[in-house]
Amino acid sequence: MDGRYLTRSLAVGALAAGFLVVAGCERPPFEQEQTGPRGTGMYVLDNPRILESRLDLHTAPEARPMASEDGERAGDVHENVQVLADLSDEQFWRIKEEMTDWVAGDEGCTYCHTDDLASDEKYQYRVSRDMIEMTRYLNANWADTHLTHSNEAGVTCYTCHRGEPIPPASWHSEEESGETRFMTGMGDLQLQNKISSKTAYTAFPRDALDTFLVGHEGELSIVGEGEGGLRTATTEGVSLREAYEAVGLMMHLSYSLDAGCTLCHNVSRWASWEDSPKERETAWHGIRMARDINVNWINPLIDEYPEDADVLGPTGDVGKVSCQTCHNKERRPLYGEEFLELYPELVGEPDPDFDYLQFGDLGTDLLKGVND
Repeated sequence: MDGRYLTRSLAVGALAAGFLVVAGCERPPFEQEQTGPRGTGMYVLDNPRILESRLDLHTAPEARPMASEDGERAGDVHENVQVLADLSDEQFWRIKEEMTDWVAGDEGCTYCHTDDLASDEKYQYRVSRDMIEMTRYLNANWADTHLTHSNEAGVTCYTCHRGEPIPPASWHSEEESGETRFMTGMGDLQLQNKISSKTAYTAFPRDALDTFLVGHEGELSIVGEGEGGLRTATTEGVSLREAYEAVGLMMHLSYSLDAGCTLCHNVSRWASWEDSPKERETAWHGIRMARDINVNWINPLIDEYPEDADVLGPTGDVGKVSCQTCHNKERRPLYGEEFLELYPELVGEPDPDFDYLQFGDLGTDLLKGVND
């Protein structure tokens, strides 16, 4: 080949490769917030242009005027009111109208109700009742450790649903395909080696969320904290698969909050809780709150769904929550809107038996209590 043509071909190839690389990068400008000592890489980046493009996604609907607490109780006025019976009738209707906008703005009241508003006929009615109870439970019991670590944020139906009957960022469990390296040429898949939004479009195991946001039995631990190494025939440790799952969860957290590792970790002392930013402890509680939601509230809903419901996943499971479900690539869901103040109707009574350690005691002695 003529040298000129070879040089030209190489130049064109280099230019094309350059375009591909640049296409995967964010265009400036950037803003940074320092999270640790100078010169250590301890900062969090934001891109104002991208943040502005997400304003609609992260702006909650305007709240209706506050309702009076006086008057007859909703449970005395209406039939089959089991969760909001303690509210005044005016408060009851305020929340019902808000819920319609939060969950079924296009479908309206008939998404859950028949002509008989007290009827349990539709499974959506029964599911929504449990979800209202869950929302009040979360605001009452998780407020001090995760939901309100910086203000009176709390949650509403809109936090997850964003105006849709099914939360857009819910997820389902998957079944092993049975494919092996002989079929795919990609190794034993083991629910990995195929990119997935669950793990930030990486090839890490797609069941990392099942392991860490549903599983919570025994001494389940997020491995890779700097103690020990991989398990061998003669030494204790974790398997390579378990390490992959742990990194997959970390990638999920980073993607869901649109933040790098330094939001929670000290780059010079990765495993040290004492030297970590306070956000690491907030995330610690958030993982356990997700387990609480999935294990105690979401999974039991399967009894309410018809077997042929089109909202069930490939394994017949109900859509579950992850960090992405609420955060949607924002560190403070809905910019930390103070829902506890706006919607006192959605704050229940604290559970005297509530104990977040039932969802995995992973290094509790290392917590600094920054959220207490």
